[in-house]
Amino acid sequence: MMQIKNLDDLQKIRDAVRDEIKKREKTEKIITISMGTSGIASGAYDVKTAFEEKLSSRNIKTNIVPVGSIGMEFLEPIVIIHPDDLLYCRVEADDVNEIIERTLIKGKVIKRLLYKDKTGKTIPNFHNIPFYSSQKRIVLRNCGMINPERIEEYIANEGYAALSKVITETTPEELIYIVSKSGLRGRGGAGFSTGMKWAFAKKAPGNVKYLICNADEGDPGAFMDRCVGESDPHALVEGMAIAGYAIGAQKGYIYCRAEYPLAVKRLRTAIDQAREYGLLGTNIFGSDFSFDIELMEGAGAFVCGEETALMASIEGRRAEPRPRPPFPATSGLWEKPTNINNVKTYASIPQII
Repeated sequence: MMQIKNLDDLQKIRDAVRDEIKKREKTEKIITISMGTSGIASGAYDVKTAFEEKLSSRNIKTNIVPVGSIGMEFLEPIVIIHPDDLLYCRVEADDVNEIIERTLIKGKVIKRLLYKDKTGKTIPNFHNIPFYSSQKRIVLRNCGMINPERIEEYIANEGYAALSKVITETTPEELIYIVSKSGLRGRGGAGFSTGMKWAFAKKAPGNVKYLICNADEGDPGAFMDRCVGESDPHALVEGMAIAGYAIGAQKGYIYCRAEYPLAVKRLRTAIDQAREYGLLGTNIFGSDFSFDIELMEGAGAFVCGEETALMASIEGRRAEPRPRPPFPATSGLWEKPTNINNVKTYASIPQII
């Protein structure tokens, strides 16, 4: 795996993956299977295995791609056949033979597997389903569209372009100004200005500073952060690296609850891949900026959603909130200036840049 040392290296990978995808689209069908937690719980692994086994004995050119959740998880497992964008929902392993025979070979649509709206009308193309057609996806732009365990696909979708831009073209002060002007506020619920929060940490005295992502998400039934971690983990990694550059931090922590095993697995994979490509570590893009991320698993304590309790947990202490001031921006993790943001906040940053 090559080390990305400059913008040309990044562009070479982007062009190579895009060319690979275009060539495949001309000669073979691409089958994406939604394999987030909901999809897997509904049987997506069995569907994927059935496709692999039944296609291996036939001379049908296909590429099976596991992706994250695209939404509408109540219709899982979801299978989309490209380049037609044909969406089949509630697919079972027993349906695979019929999909191969009727759709892949004969080009016919299986109506019983199509999405039905409230009137009972079937909609074959997932872009025309009201759930999707009325959305403009920003944080979730790649969810269900790319293989979350393959960094090259993230790069092909302009991944790490924002990180390269800020490191090579802007100063930390200019970056903080851009984020402030964007109007981005904390997506974890408090709604505090992200740019202002970064400015406080940047101005705090001290050479050692830390960055934390609160991915604890302890609210019952909440799974927005889980979706990003499972379906587009590099968006979080890139957003954190940009924030680290802004405030002058060299170390970041993702604090994720252990009850999200798939998110934990894919985030670890993303961090390892980013290191291998030189997008985390020392002298990123040939600059003086060095930044790395460590993932820590929380034991599921609801109180760790509170930032000071979360920091105490990272330090190995009992997770108890502390009075403020001092605020984390001036005295946080190990009493060093620390910036804490939510998963969705960090994942918004690359698109803003």
